[in-house]
Amino acid sequence: MFAQTFRFADQRSQWTAFQSRVRSAFEPRKPRHRLLRFVLGVVGLGLLALLVFFSVFVGAAMIAVGLAYKLWQRRGKPMTARAKARGDVVEGEFRVVAPRALPRDRSAGPAR
Repeated sequence: MFAQTFRFADQRSQWTAFQSRVRSAFEPRKPRHRLLRFVLGVVGLGLLALLVFFSVFVGAAMIAVGLAYKLWQRRGKPMTARAKARGDVVEGEFRVVAPRALPRDRSAGPAR
């Protein structure tokens, strides 16, 4: 059953009046004057632009602080020592092979 089933007729008008007052308290109202409406719209757009501008600088500051922290952690350690300590560096000698010296795979079909 719904909650509306057991309401009495004399309380209903009081309840709707209360709902109307609460709804109108939080309902945004636009001013009727055209110029005032325009000014408030421009103020709202300015506030929005200010918040976006501020958030971009906060984000840039967070990135800068993170990079500074990473660089601070690496200070005094040479790059090769860090790489060797991790163990993911492969040392060796390499030479460039000319493309004509490589054997051609005939089973793959024509290369076009």
